[in-house]
Parts: sequence; C-alpha cells; structure tokens
Amino acid sequence: MENLSFDIETIYDTYYRDVYHFALFYTNNRQEAEDITQETFIKIMKNIGSLQNPERLKTWIFSIAKHTAIDLKRKQKFIQFLPDWIYEKESEEATPEKMAIQKKEWEELQEALIKLKPNFRSIIILRGLKELSVKETAEIMGCSERKVRVDYHRAIQQMKKHIRVHEEGWGLNEQSK
Repeated sequence: MENLSFDIETIYDTYYRDVYHFALFYTNNRQEAEDITQETFIKIMKNIGSLQNPERLKTWIFSIAKHTAIDLKRKQKFIQFLPDWIYEKESEEATPEKMAIQKKEWEELQEALIKLKPNFRSIIILRGLKELSVKETAEIMGCSERKVRVDYHRAIQQMKKHIRVHEEGWGLNEQSK
C-alpha cells in the first residue's frame, strides 16, 4: 500500500501542472480549473487499479481530465436553467415574498417535469437534481450508460422548451402550457 501511495504522489507531481493547464484552458476560470484538477486526481486515485497499460498513463489521465471538465460544464448548463434556491441550503431568513417566489418556481419546475416522458423525468431527477453519476443512474434505470447520456441530453432540451430563462428568473413558456 505504501508503494501505491508513492506512485500516486509521483503521478500527481508529474502531471498536476499539465492537468491544471488543460482545465484552465478548457474553462478559462481558475476556480473551475482547480476543481477539475482536484476531481481528476481523486478519480485517478480511485481507479488507478483499472489502468491496464502503464505506458498509456498520460493519455488515461488526460481522458479523465477531459471527461471531468465536460461533466462540470454539463452540470453548469443544467443548473443555469433551474431556480437558484434548489441548490441553496435552507436559510432562516426566508421572507414570505421569497417563499412565495420559491413556491411558484417549484410549481413551474414540477409542471415542466410532468410534461416529460417518465423515463426522461427520472433521468432529470437522478442526474440533474440528485446529482448521481451516469453509472449510478444507468444501474437504477436498468439501461446502458450511453442511453442515460443521450436521454439526459434530450430531456434537457425538452425542459428548455418548456422553461424560459431570463435575467429576472425563469418561468414556463406560454405556448408549452
């Protein structure tokens, strides 16, 4: 186990800057690049045993970094069209006005979810709201990871048709009612 720890440390020391620069160029945001880099090395530590060809270590690491960056961007796109309060912790400073707005947005979100096919609705809830991985979602849904990815993308597109996003907030499109 000591040797594996040393290997991880060597891998980190060797590839940290490369992964960070890749993430920085990909996102153009230091905080996001740091997050991607951290998540990439966590995935490397968890999955180092699955590396079948040590000669492909660099490409394997960059593949993980690329997928981690893509996942972050997908998650951000999904979060952009949901109301902010869904991802906030409950605060004790909830005013009646804020609670009324949240209730209206929740009802609109529910209405948009109900318009989706049951399969799409489940995938949106599992991947988007509950933030499960593609693999976990595929296991729960009893389908392939590829199907989860494709259906998630299609479900997002359908939700976007039902929900309009604007600077003041978001709401249902009139024609989708």
